[in-house]
Amino acid sequence: MIGTEHVQLMAAYNRWQNESIYSAANSLGDAERCEDLGAFFGSIEATLNHILWADRIWMSRFAGWPAPNVPDIPSSTGEIKDWADLKTQRTALDANIIEWTQGLSAQDLSGDLTWHSGAAARDMTKPFWILLTHFFNHQTHHRGQVHAMLTSKGARPDDTDIPFMPGIA
Repeated sequence: MIGTEHVQLMAAYNRWQNESIYSAANSLGDAERCEDLGAFFGSIEATLNHILWADRIWMSRFAGWPAPNVPDIPSSTGEIKDWADLKTQRTALDANIIEWTQGLSAQDLSGDLTWHSGAAARDMTKPFWILLTHFFNHQTHHRGQVHAMLTSKGARPDDTDIPFMPGIA
């Protein structure tokens, strides 16, 4: 099982990487960010929308936060149409995730979570720590796709290795 320090590290990593990805994406024009580059969700912006959507759906399950405005994975790629709004909402969500992880206890991580999975079309129950691991892994997975799309466009995100994250002892 993971501990609270690990969860807090991953929340900080998530913010650091999002700052890097969004900064690199900001160097591109709207058309380049929205161009279908053959990734799972097509474009840079669609993939970033999906990551934000997924983080919101999981935080609605984990902490009772408001669910996203769109109901499912297929519509997750277009929830936020405005680039500036997407960046603002990402920054705010990352700050809230960090704050939330700082309040977690070992006891919080030891229980199960039951939720309704739209993707599986049924209720599911899994250990909470496994779902938190999935939450952070999902972000990293799709950010890797965005990183590849950005570099194909000549944008250069920062390093992605946790040991090089600022503030790591």
